[in-house]
Amino acid sequence: MNFFKKFYSKIVHPTNVWARPEMPITFRAEIMPGKSREERTFRIKDVLQNGRVTLYGFTGEHREREFEQVNFKRER
Repeated sequence: MNFFKKFYSKIVHPTNVWARPEMPITFRAEIMPGKSREERTFRIKDVLQNGRVTLYGFTGEHREREFEQVNFKRER
């Protein structure tokens, strides 16, 4: 596999996706002190190519490290 095919495949099919549209995500408590978990939880509107996300009901682009670590077993 040459360099360009390998590079292109990483762009089109990223292996490490930390967020998906419509997924609930919670800001870290240090970013929103004094607010409950429910008040810090938002739903992802879009995942941008640069890895940042936009949220429903909250303006701006946000990076992964602004949020608590995703725990897929929490909602079960």
